[in-house]
Amino acid sequence: MTDIVLIIVLCAAATYLTRIGGHLIMLRFGEVHHRVEAALGAVPIAILTALVAPSMLTGGVPGVAALIATGVAALRVSLVISVAVGLAVLVVLRAAGL
Repeated sequence: MTDIVLIIVLCAAATYLTRIGGHLIMLRFGEVHHRVEAALGAVPIAILTALVAPSMLTGGVPGVAALIATGVAALRVSLVISVAVGLAVLVVLRAAGL
């Protein structure tokens, strides 16, 4: 059990250091170019796409339906809620055996 706690603490520390490191590096540069700011703003969507695209190709009907539901929800609500909608659709369709 102590190994699991150690792994969790080390992963939390690595995550914290990675996140705070990015902020500290950006503080050293002062004001960033508008293109860099736009590129950094696109990173979360790019990562989400990289995670979702393979499941769309291999997920069958539930994966495609969840992707469509997420896309439609993203047009109306926040990103977190739209991901929750897609996840709910995926879980329900997989539980139904599709």
